[in-house]
Amino acid sequence: MVRRTSLEGAACPVARSLDAIGDWWSLLIVRDAFDGLRRFGEFQRSLGLAKNILADRLRTLVAHGILEQVPASDGSAYQEYVLTPKGNALFPVVVGLRQWGEAFFFAPGESHSVLVDSKAGKPVRLLEVRAEDGRLLAPGDTVVSKVGEGAGV
Repeated sequence: MVRRTSLEGAACPVARSLDAIGDWWSLLIVRDAFDGLRRFGEFQRSLGLAKNILADRLRTLVAHGILEQVPASDGSAYQEYVLTPKGNALFPVVVGLRQWGEAFFFAPGESHSVLVDSKAGKPVRLLEVRAEDGRLLAPGDTVVSKVGEGAGV
């Protein structure tokens, strides 16, 4: 089996992030955790993933501090996986990926799941990237300040 190159020492935050969550199974596990799944068997049934691959992805997410293993909430001998604050911080990433998928991978009128505000019962607004002063930013309105190339904010 080909071993993946680690990106944990990369200067780019995107590369380091992908080192932890860069395969689709990991993000789908995080998605399911946002939907309330907590147990190994629940993730396995939802994803249809081989147990060895699921176990590996869960170990990686725990090692990166995205999930943590805790005693089962029902007092049984099982362990559950819960999102940590670091894992919960992935919410905008998952929402952004969902919204991008809705925009580009479904035909007009094609049915798909919808993220809804549980309080208002309305679909969630599109994510926006804004400047510190509130201006809406597009890719051409930003620049990456790379290590050693300037202020490094």
